[in-house]
Amino acid sequence: MKTRSIARAAMPAFVLMAITAGTLSAQRPEAGSAAAGYAVVNATAGVAALTGVTLLDGTGTPARRGQTVVISGTRIAAVGPDGSVDIPDGAEVMDMAGHTVMPGMIGLHNHLFYTAAGGRSAQLTYSAPRLYLGSGVTSVRTTGSRQPYAELNLRAEIEAGRTPGPRIHITAPYVTAGGGISGMTMLESPEQARRFVRYWAAEGATWLKAYTNIRTEELSAAIDEAHQQGIKVTGHLCSISFTEAVALGIDNIEHGLATNSDYSEGRGQDECPSNLWDDAVAVDVNGPEAQATFQAMIDAGVAMTSTLAVYELFIQGRPTRDARSLEAMSPAVREDYLAAKAQIDEIGRAEDEFLTAMAYEKAFYDAGGLLASGVDPTGNGGALPGYGDQRNFELLSEAGFAPHEVVQVLSANGARVLDVFEDLGTVEAGKIADLVVMSGDLTADPSVIRNVTVVFKDGVGYDSSRMLADVRGRVGIN
Repeated sequence: MKTRSIARAAMPAFVLMAITAGTLSAQRPEAGSAAAGYAVVNATAGVAALTGVTLLDGTGTPARRGQTVVISGTRIAAVGPDGSVDIPDGAEVMDMAGHTVMPGMIGLHNHLFYTAAGGRSAQLTYSAPRLYLGSGVTSVRTTGSRQPYAELNLRAEIEAGRTPGPRIHITAPYVTAGGGISGMTMLESPEQARRFVRYWAAEGATWLKAYTNIRTEELSAAIDEAHQQGIKVTGHLCSISFTEAVALGIDNIEHGLATNSDYSEGRGQDECPSNLWDDAVAVDVNGPEAQATFQAMIDAGVAMTSTLAVYELFIQGRPTRDARSLEAMSPAVREDYLAAKAQIDEIGRAEDEFLTAMAYEKAFYDAGGLLASGVDPTGNGGALPGYGDQRNFELLSEAGFAPHEVVQVLSANGARVLDVFEDLGTVEAGKIADLVVMSGDLTADPSVIRNVTVVFKDGVGYDSSRMLADVRGRVGIN
Protein backbone atom coordinates (compact mmCIF):
# COMPACT_ATOMS: atom_id res chain seq x y z
CA MET A 1 0.00 0.00 0.00
CA LYS A 2 1.04 3.58 -0.65
CA THR A 3 1.35 6.02 2.22
CA ARG A 4 1.58 9.78 2.09
CA SER A 5 0.99 12.84 4.21
CA ILE A 6 -1.83 15.25 3.42
CA ALA A 7 -0.13 18.45 4.56
CA ARG A 8 -1.54 21.64 3.01
CA ALA A 9 1.84 22.70 1.61
CA ALA A 10 1.98 19.66 -0.63
CA MET A 11 -1.42 20.21 -2.26
CA PRO A 12 -0.30 21.51 -5.66
CA ALA A 13 1.76 18.37 -6.24
CA PHE A 14 -1.26 16.23 -5.44
CA VAL A 15 -3.36 18.16 -7.92
CA LEU A 16 -0.75 17.66 -10.62
CA MET A 17 -0.52 13.97 -9.80
CA ALA A 18 -4.30 13.56 -10.02
CA ILE A 19 -4.51 15.29 -13.39
CA THR A 20 -1.50 13.47 -14.82
CA ALA A 21 -2.89 10.13 -13.75
CA GLY A 22 -6.11 10.83 -15.62
CA THR A 23 -8.30 10.31 -12.57
CA LEU A 24 -10.47 13.28 -13.50
CA SER A 25 -11.94 11.37 -16.41
CA ALA A 26 -13.18 8.46 -14.30
CA GLN A 27 -16.86 7.64 -14.80
CA ARG A 28 -18.97 8.32 -11.72
CA PRO A 29 -21.61 5.92 -10.43
CA GLU A 30 -22.97 8.73 -8.24
CA ALA A 31 -23.75 12.36 -9.01
CA GLY A 32 -20.86 14.81 -8.76
CA SER A 33 -17.80 14.02 -10.83
CA ALA A 34 -14.27 15.12 -10.03
CA ALA A 35 -14.72 18.46 -11.76
CA ALA A 36 -12.55 21.31 -12.96
CA GLY A 37 -9.15 19.97 -11.93
CA TYR A 38 -9.57 20.36 -8.16
CA ALA A 39 -9.37 16.64 -7.30
CA VAL A 40 -6.43 15.47 -5.21
CA VAL A 41 -7.64 12.02 -4.19
CA ASN A 42 -9.90 9.83 -6.30
CA ALA A 43 -10.96 6.68 -4.49
CA THR A 44 -13.07 5.62 -7.47
CA ALA A 45 -9.79 4.53 -9.06
CA GLY A 46 -9.19 2.21 -6.08
CA VAL A 47 -9.25 2.55 -2.32
CA ALA A 48 -8.10 5.37 -0.02
CA ALA A 49 -7.54 5.18 3.74
CA LEU A 50 -7.29 8.16 6.10
CA THR A 51 -5.39 7.18 9.24
CA GLY A 52 -4.64 8.77 12.60
CA VAL A 53 -7.59 11.17 12.54
CA THR A 54 -9.72 12.60 15.29
CA LEU A 55 -13.23 11.68 14.16
CA LEU A 56 -16.45 13.57 14.85
CA ASP A 57 -18.78 11.22 13.03
CA GLY A 58 -22.05 13.21 13.14
CA THR A 59 -23.98 10.62 15.16
CA GLY A 60 -24.02 12.83 18.26
CA THR A 61 -21.38 10.82 20.10
CA PRO A 62 -18.14 12.42 21.35
CA ALA A 63 -14.99 12.45 19.23
CA ARG A 64 -12.88 9.32 18.78
CA ARG A 65 -9.13 9.69 18.35
CA GLY A 66 -6.70 7.57 16.37
CA GLN A 67 -9.28 6.48 13.81
CA THR A 68 -9.02 5.08 10.29
CA VAL A 69 -11.60 5.77 7.57
CA VAL A 70 -11.45 3.61 4.43
CA ILE A 71 -13.07 4.90 1.24
CA SER A 72 -13.81 2.52 -1.63
CA GLY A 73 -15.41 4.00 -4.71
CA THR A 74 -18.04 6.50 -3.65
CA ARG A 75 -18.72 4.88 -0.27
CA ILE A 76 -17.17 4.56 3.16
CA ALA A 77 -15.98 0.96 3.42
CA ALA A 78 -14.87 0.87 7.05
CA VAL A 79 -14.35 3.05 10.13
CA GLY A 80 -12.49 2.07 13.29
CA PRO A 81 -9.44 2.48 15.51
CA ASP A 82 -6.05 2.57 13.81
CA GLY A 83 -4.70 -0.95 13.40
CA SER A 84 -8.11 -2.61 13.71
CA VAL A 85 -9.40 -1.80 10.23
CA ASP A 86 -8.53 -3.95 7.23
CA ILE A 87 -6.87 -1.75 4.59
CA PRO A 88 -6.78 -3.54 1.22
CA ASP A 89 -3.48 -4.01 -0.58
CA GLY A 90 -2.84 -1.23 -3.05
CA ALA A 91 -4.88 1.31 -1.14
CA GLU A 92 -3.61 4.87 -1.00
CA VAL A 93 -3.00 5.44 2.71
CA MET A 94 -2.88 9.05 3.92
CA ASP A 95 -1.33 9.76 7.31
CA MET A 96 -3.58 12.41 8.83
CA ALA A 97 -2.28 12.59 12.37
CA GLY A 98 -3.12 16.02 13.73
CA HIS A 99 -6.25 16.32 11.59
CA THR A 100 -9.97 16.19 12.39
CA VAL A 101 -12.52 14.53 10.13
CA MET A 102 -16.25 15.20 10.14
CA PRO A 103 -19.09 14.52 7.68
CA GLY A 104 -19.67 16.91 4.81
CA MET A 105 -21.81 19.79 6.02
CA ILE A 106 -25.39 19.97 4.81
CA GLY A 107 -26.52 23.57 4.46
CA LEU A 108 -30.26 24.00 4.89
CA HIS A 109 -30.45 27.73 4.15
CA ASN A 110 -27.78 28.18 1.52
CA HIS A 111 -28.79 30.41 -1.36
CA LEU A 112 -27.04 30.51 -4.70
CA PHE A 113 -27.71 34.24 -4.88
CA TYR A 114 -26.15 36.94 -2.70
CA THR A 115 -27.26 40.31 -1.41
CA ALA A 116 -24.99 42.96 0.03
CA ALA A 117 -24.82 46.51 1.34
CA GLY A 118 -25.77 49.26 -1.04
CA GLY A 119 -28.64 47.31 -2.55
CA ARG A 120 -26.31 44.94 -4.42
CA SER A 121 -27.48 41.53 -5.57
CA ALA A 122 -25.85 38.83 -7.70
CA GLN A 123 -26.44 35.25 -8.74
CA LEU A 124 -23.25 33.47 -7.61
CA THR A 125 -23.22 30.70 -10.21
CA TYR A 126 -19.40 30.61 -10.23
CA SER A 127 -18.33 31.58 -6.73
CA ALA A 128 -21.04 30.06 -4.51
CA PRO A 129 -20.53 26.39 -5.48
CA ARG A 130 -16.76 26.73 -5.03
CA LEU A 131 -17.13 28.50 -1.69
CA TYR A 132 -19.57 25.88 -0.45
CA LEU A 133 -17.61 22.82 -1.50
CA GLY A 134 -14.23 24.32 -0.64
CA SER A 135 -15.48 25.14 2.87
CA GLY A 136 -16.76 21.61 3.47
CA VAL A 137 -20.43 22.01 2.52
CA THR A 138 -21.20 19.02 0.30
CA SER A 139 -25.00 19.43 0.09
CA VAL A 140 -27.20 22.54 0.07
CA ARG A 141 -30.87 23.40 -0.06
CA THR A 142 -31.38 26.71 -1.84
CA THR A 143 -34.28 27.76 0.45
CA GLY A 144 -35.78 30.39 -1.80
CA SER A 145 -34.77 31.10 -5.37
CA ARG A 146 -34.52 34.26 -7.43
CA GLN A 147 -33.29 32.60 -10.63
CA PRO A 148 -34.64 29.05 -10.39
CA TYR A 149 -33.63 27.98 -13.88
CA ALA A 150 -30.06 29.16 -13.29
CA GLU A 151 -30.03 26.93 -10.23
CA LEU A 152 -31.58 23.96 -11.99
CA ASN A 153 -28.97 24.31 -14.73
CA LEU A 154 -26.13 24.62 -12.23
CA ARG A 155 -27.31 21.46 -10.50
CA ALA A 156 -27.19 19.63 -13.82
CA GLU A 157 -23.66 20.92 -14.52
CA ILE A 158 -22.43 19.74 -11.12
CA GLU A 159 -24.06 16.34 -11.46
CA ALA A 160 -22.48 15.91 -14.89
CA GLY A 161 -19.06 16.75 -13.48
CA ARG A 162 -18.54 19.84 -15.61
CA THR A 163 -18.24 22.22 -12.66
CA PRO A 164 -17.41 21.67 -8.99
CA GLY A 165 -19.98 22.17 -6.29
CA PRO A 166 -22.23 20.60 -3.68
CA ARG A 167 -25.36 18.57 -4.24
CA ILE A 168 -28.21 21.02 -4.73
CA HIS A 169 -31.74 20.55 -3.44
CA ILE A 170 -33.82 23.10 -5.34
CA THR A 171 -36.39 25.32 -3.65
CA ALA A 172 -38.94 27.08 -5.85
CA PRO A 173 -39.20 30.89 -5.98
CA TYR A 174 -40.47 32.49 -2.78
CA VAL A 175 -44.20 32.73 -2.16
CA THR A 176 -45.70 35.55 -0.11
CA ALA A 177 -48.65 37.96 -0.20
CA GLY A 178 -49.44 41.63 0.00
CA GLY A 179 -47.18 42.97 -2.75
CA GLY A 180 -44.07 45.11 -2.53
CA ILE A 181 -41.35 42.46 -2.76
CA SER A 182 -39.69 42.20 -6.15
CA GLY A 183 -38.99 38.74 -7.52
CA MET A 184 -41.39 36.85 -5.24
CA THR A 185 -44.67 35.22 -6.21
CA MET A 186 -47.61 37.07 -4.65
CA LEU A 187 -50.27 34.49 -3.90
CA GLU A 188 -53.77 35.89 -4.16
CA SER A 189 -55.81 32.69 -3.74
CA PRO A 190 -55.55 29.06 -2.64
CA GLU A 191 -56.09 28.02 -6.26
CA GLN A 192 -53.09 30.05 -7.39
CA ALA A 193 -51.02 28.50 -4.58
CA ARG A 194 -51.87 25.00 -5.77
CA ARG A 195 -51.11 25.85 -9.40
CA PHE A 196 -47.75 27.33 -8.40
CA VAL A 197 -46.78 24.22 -6.44
CA ARG A 198 -47.75 21.85 -9.24
CA TYR A 199 -45.73 23.81 -11.78
CA TRP A 200 -42.52 23.95 -9.76
CA ALA A 201 -42.76 20.36 -8.60
CA ALA A 202 -42.91 19.37 -12.27
CA GLU A 203 -39.86 21.55 -13.01
CA GLY A 204 -37.74 19.76 -10.39
CA ALA A 205 -38.11 21.74 -7.18
CA THR A 206 -38.28 19.57 -4.07
CA TRP A 207 -39.00 22.37 -1.57
CA LEU A 208 -41.20 25.44 -1.34
CA LYS A 209 -40.45 28.51 0.81
CA ALA A 210 -43.09 30.83 2.24
CA TYR A 211 -42.06 34.38 3.13
CA THR A 212 -43.04 36.86 5.83
CA ASN A 213 -46.47 38.10 4.72
CA ILE A 214 -47.93 34.80 3.53
CA ARG A 215 -51.60 34.31 4.48
CA THR A 216 -53.14 31.30 6.18
CA GLU A 217 -55.43 30.25 3.31
CA GLU A 218 -52.67 30.32 0.72
CA LEU A 219 -50.06 28.63 2.92
CA SER A 220 -52.50 25.90 3.91
CA ALA A 221 -53.30 25.20 0.25
CA ALA A 222 -49.62 25.29 -0.73
CA ILE A 223 -48.65 22.83 2.01
CA ASP A 224 -51.48 20.46 1.11
CA GLU A 225 -50.63 20.53 -2.60
CA ALA A 226 -46.89 20.20 -1.92
CA HIS A 227 -47.43 17.08 0.12
CA GLN A 228 -49.64 15.65 -2.62
CA GLN A 229 -46.80 16.32 -5.09
CA GLY A 230 -44.21 14.71 -2.79
CA ILE A 231 -42.34 17.92 -1.92
CA LYS A 232 -41.91 19.84 1.34
CA VAL A 233 -42.47 23.35 2.65
CA THR A 234 -40.40 25.63 4.85
CA GLY A 235 -40.89 29.25 5.82
CA HIS A 236 -39.34 32.52 6.89
CA LEU A 237 -42.39 33.41 8.94
CA CYS A 238 -43.92 36.45 10.62
CA SER A 239 -47.59 36.88 9.63
CA ILE A 240 -48.07 33.25 10.63
CA SER A 241 -46.42 32.16 13.87
CA PHE A 242 -44.41 29.00 14.40
CA THR A 243 -47.21 27.16 16.21
CA GLU A 244 -49.76 28.28 13.61
CA ALA A 245 -47.54 27.02 10.80
CA VAL A 246 -47.06 23.71 12.58
CA ALA A 247 -50.84 23.32 12.79
CA LEU A 248 -51.02 23.89 9.02
CA GLY A 249 -48.54 21.05 8.39
CA ILE A 250 -45.33 22.91 7.55
CA ASP A 251 -42.20 20.73 7.45
CA ASN A 252 -39.42 23.13 8.50
CA ILE A 253 -39.12 26.67 9.91
CA GLU A 254 -36.25 29.05 9.21
CA HIS A 255 -34.17 31.41 11.35
CA GLY A 256 -35.31 30.63 14.87
CA LEU A 257 -36.39 33.26 17.39
CA ALA A 258 -36.04 36.32 15.16
CA THR A 259 -39.00 35.33 12.94
CA ASN A 260 -41.40 33.85 15.51
CA SER A 261 -44.51 35.91 16.19
CA ASP A 262 -45.80 33.47 18.83
CA TYR A 263 -44.69 35.98 21.45
CA SER A 264 -46.33 39.13 20.02
CA GLU A 265 -49.41 39.89 22.13
CA GLY A 266 -52.45 41.30 20.38
CA ARG A 267 -51.34 40.24 16.90
CA GLY A 268 -54.21 39.77 14.48
CA GLN A 269 -54.59 36.85 12.08
CA ASP A 270 -52.08 36.98 9.22
CA GLU A 271 -50.51 40.09 10.71
CA CYS A 272 -46.72 40.54 10.76
CA PRO A 273 -46.05 42.72 13.83
CA SER A 274 -43.74 45.69 13.37
CA ASN A 275 -42.06 45.01 16.72
CA LEU A 276 -41.46 41.30 16.06
CA TRP A 277 -37.78 41.28 17.12
CA ASP A 278 -38.40 43.18 20.36
CA ASP A 279 -41.25 40.86 21.32
CA ALA A 280 -39.23 37.77 20.48
CA VAL A 281 -36.06 38.60 22.40
CA ALA A 282 -38.09 39.39 25.51
CA VAL A 283 -39.19 35.76 25.86
CA ASP A 284 -37.74 33.43 28.49
CA VAL A 285 -36.26 30.66 26.35
CA ASN A 286 -36.76 28.17 29.18
CA GLY A 287 -40.21 29.47 30.11
CA PRO A 288 -43.63 28.04 29.26
CA GLU A 289 -44.22 30.12 26.11
CA ALA A 290 -41.01 29.05 24.40
CA GLN A 291 -41.34 25.49 25.59
CA ALA A 292 -44.89 25.32 24.17
CA THR A 293 -43.51 26.35 20.77
CA PHE A 294 -40.79 23.72 21.00
CA GLN A 295 -43.19 20.97 22.01
CA ALA A 296 -45.56 21.75 19.16
CA MET A 297 -42.67 21.51 16.68
CA ILE A 298 -41.24 18.37 18.23
CA ASP A 299 -44.61 16.59 18.35
CA ALA A 300 -45.16 17.35 14.65
CA GLY A 301 -41.58 16.55 13.58
CA VAL A 302 -40.93 20.11 12.37
CA ALA A 303 -37.26 21.06 12.20
CA MET A 304 -35.78 24.51 12.88
CA THR A 305 -32.97 25.95 10.75
CA SER A 306 -30.33 28.00 12.56
CA THR A 307 -28.92 30.93 10.57
CA LEU A 308 -26.93 32.68 13.29
CA ALA A 309 -24.15 33.79 10.93
CA VAL A 310 -26.41 36.18 9.02
CA TYR A 311 -28.05 37.65 12.14
CA GLU A 312 -24.71 38.28 13.78
CA LEU A 313 -23.98 40.83 11.06
CA PHE A 314 -26.53 43.26 12.52
CA ILE A 315 -25.28 43.14 16.11
CA GLN A 316 -23.02 45.79 17.61
CA GLY A 317 -19.43 44.83 18.30
CA ARG A 318 -19.50 41.29 16.96
CA PRO A 319 -16.42 39.89 15.11
CA THR A 320 -17.88 40.08 11.60
CA ARG A 321 -14.92 41.29 9.56
CA ASP A 322 -13.53 37.90 8.58
CA ALA A 323 -10.38 38.46 6.50
CA ARG A 324 -11.18 35.54 4.20
CA SER A 325 -14.64 36.91 3.44
CA LEU A 326 -13.32 40.40 2.81
CA GLU A 327 -10.71 38.99 0.44
CA ALA A 328 -13.36 37.04 -1.46
CA MET A 329 -15.58 40.09 -2.00
CA SER A 330 -15.22 42.27 -5.05
CA PRO A 331 -13.63 45.62 -4.09
CA ALA A 332 -16.85 47.63 -4.36
CA VAL A 333 -18.80 45.09 -2.30
CA ARG A 334 -16.06 45.07 0.34
CA GLU A 335 -16.04 48.86 0.60
CA ASP A 336 -19.81 49.08 1.05
CA TYR A 337 -19.85 46.21 3.54
CA LEU A 338 -17.20 47.77 5.76
CA ALA A 339 -19.06 51.09 5.71
CA ALA A 340 -22.27 49.34 6.71
CA LYS A 341 -20.51 47.47 9.50
CA ALA A 342 -19.09 50.70 10.89
CA GLN A 343 -22.64 52.01 11.20
CA ILE A 344 -23.96 48.80 12.75
CA ASP A 345 -21.27 48.92 15.43
CA GLU A 346 -22.78 52.24 16.48
CA ILE A 347 -26.52 51.74 15.98
CA GLY A 348 -27.06 47.97 15.53
CA ARG A 349 -28.94 45.62 17.83
CA ALA A 350 -27.53 44.93 21.28
CA GLU A 351 -25.42 41.82 21.80
CA ASP A 352 -27.57 40.50 24.64
CA GLU A 353 -30.47 40.18 22.18
CA PHE A 354 -28.34 38.03 19.89
CA LEU A 355 -27.28 35.89 22.83
CA THR A 356 -30.97 35.29 23.59
CA ALA A 357 -31.50 34.11 20.01
CA MET A 358 -28.56 31.73 20.43
CA ALA A 359 -29.95 30.44 23.72
CA TYR A 360 -33.34 29.85 22.07
CA GLU A 361 -31.77 27.42 19.62
CA LYS A 362 -29.88 25.62 22.37
CA ALA A 363 -33.09 25.32 24.40
CA PHE A 364 -34.91 23.89 21.35
CA TYR A 365 -32.14 21.33 20.83
CA ASP A 366 -32.06 20.42 24.52
CA ALA A 367 -35.83 19.90 24.48
CA GLY A 368 -35.37 17.29 21.74
CA GLY A 369 -35.94 19.47 18.68
CA LEU A 370 -34.38 18.75 15.31
CA LEU A 371 -32.04 21.70 14.70
CA ALA A 372 -30.19 22.07 11.40
CA SER A 373 -28.10 24.95 10.05
CA GLY A 374 -27.44 27.20 7.07
CA VAL A 375 -25.64 30.43 6.25
CA ASP A 376 -28.27 32.50 4.38
CA PRO A 377 -25.78 34.66 2.39
CA THR A 378 -28.05 37.71 2.27
CA GLY A 379 -28.54 40.81 4.40
CA ASN A 380 -25.58 43.18 4.15
CA GLY A 381 -23.32 40.56 2.57
CA GLY A 382 -20.95 39.65 5.37
CA ALA A 383 -21.98 35.98 5.66
CA LEU A 384 -20.55 34.31 2.56
CA PRO A 385 -21.44 30.88 1.20
CA GLY A 386 -19.36 28.27 3.01
CA TYR A 387 -17.53 30.69 5.25
CA GLY A 388 -20.82 31.51 6.95
CA ASP A 389 -21.56 27.81 7.41
CA GLN A 390 -18.21 27.49 9.17
CA ARG A 391 -19.06 30.55 11.29
CA ASN A 392 -22.25 28.78 12.38
CA PHE A 393 -20.05 26.09 13.93
CA GLU A 394 -18.27 28.72 16.01
CA LEU A 395 -21.51 30.45 17.00
CA LEU A 396 -23.26 27.25 18.05
CA SER A 397 -20.16 26.40 20.08
CA GLU A 398 -20.43 29.82 21.72
CA ALA A 399 -24.08 29.05 22.47
CA GLY A 400 -23.01 26.06 24.57
CA PHE A 401 -23.21 23.14 22.14
CA ALA A 402 -20.48 20.51 22.51
CA PRO A 403 -18.36 19.88 19.38
CA HIS A 404 -20.08 16.58 18.60
CA GLU A 405 -23.48 18.23 18.97
CA VAL A 406 -22.57 21.03 16.55
CA VAL A 407 -21.33 18.52 13.98
CA GLN A 408 -24.61 16.65 14.31
CA VAL A 409 -26.55 19.88 13.68
CA LEU A 410 -24.42 20.80 10.65
CA SER A 411 -24.51 17.36 9.06
CA ALA A 412 -26.78 14.55 10.25
CA ASN A 413 -29.73 16.76 11.14
CA GLY A 414 -29.69 18.42 7.74
CA ALA A 415 -29.62 14.99 6.14
CA ARG A 416 -32.67 13.99 8.14
CA VAL A 417 -34.61 17.08 7.05
CA LEU A 418 -33.73 16.40 3.40
CA ASP A 419 -34.61 12.68 3.72
CA VAL A 420 -31.09 11.62 2.69
CA PHE A 421 -29.91 10.33 6.06
CA GLU A 422 -29.71 6.77 4.76
CA ASP A 423 -26.79 7.87 2.56
CA LEU A 424 -25.37 11.06 4.07
CA GLY A 425 -24.79 13.00 7.27
CA THR A 426 -22.55 10.67 9.27
CA VAL A 427 -19.20 8.95 8.86
CA GLU A 428 -20.27 5.30 8.96
CA ALA A 429 -19.54 2.26 6.84
CA GLY A 430 -21.87 2.03 3.87
CA LYS A 431 -22.61 5.73 3.59
CA ILE A 432 -21.52 7.99 0.73
CA ALA A 433 -17.98 9.25 1.30
CA ASP A 434 -18.63 12.92 2.03
CA LEU A 435 -15.98 14.05 4.51
CA VAL A 436 -14.29 17.25 5.66
CA VAL A 437 -10.62 17.08 6.67
CA MET A 438 -9.27 19.90 8.86
CA SER A 439 -5.80 20.60 10.16
CA GLY A 440 -5.98 20.73 13.97
CA ASP A 441 -8.20 19.49 16.77
CA LEU A 442 -11.76 20.74 16.30
CA THR A 443 -12.72 19.48 19.76
CA ALA A 444 -10.25 21.88 21.37
CA ASP A 445 -10.72 24.95 19.16
CA PRO A 446 -13.87 25.81 17.14
CA SER A 447 -11.82 27.97 14.76
CA VAL A 448 -10.25 24.78 13.37
CA ILE A 449 -13.44 24.57 11.26
CA ARG A 450 -11.73 27.16 9.04
CA ASN A 451 -8.64 24.97 8.47
CA VAL A 452 -10.14 22.74 5.78
CA THR A 453 -7.51 20.98 3.69
CA VAL A 454 -9.44 18.35 1.70
CA VAL A 455 -13.17 17.92 1.12
CA PHE A 456 -14.40 14.52 -0.01
CA LYS A 457 -17.60 14.30 -2.02
CA ASP A 458 -18.65 10.96 -3.51
CA GLY A 459 -15.22 9.57 -2.67
CA VAL A 460 -13.30 12.30 -4.50
CA GLY A 461 -11.05 14.50 -2.38
CA TYR A 462 -10.91 18.15 -3.49
CA ASP A 463 -8.20 20.71 -2.78
CA SER A 464 -9.96 23.24 -0.57
CA SER A 465 -7.29 25.95 -0.69
CA ARG A 466 -7.16 25.99 -4.48
CA MET A 467 -10.92 26.09 -4.85
CA LEU A 468 -11.23 28.99 -2.41
CA ALA A 469 -8.35 30.86 -4.02
CA ASP A 470 -10.24 30.88 -7.31
CA VAL A 471 -13.07 33.01 -5.90
CA ARG A 472 -10.96 35.85 -4.46
CA GLY A 473 -12.39 39.19 -5.48
CA ARG A 474 -15.34 37.60 -7.30
CA VAL A 475 -18.15 37.50 -4.73
CA GLY A 476 -20.75 40.03 -5.80
CA ILE A 477 -19.77 39.67 -9.44
CA ASN A 478 -20.39 36.03 -10.46
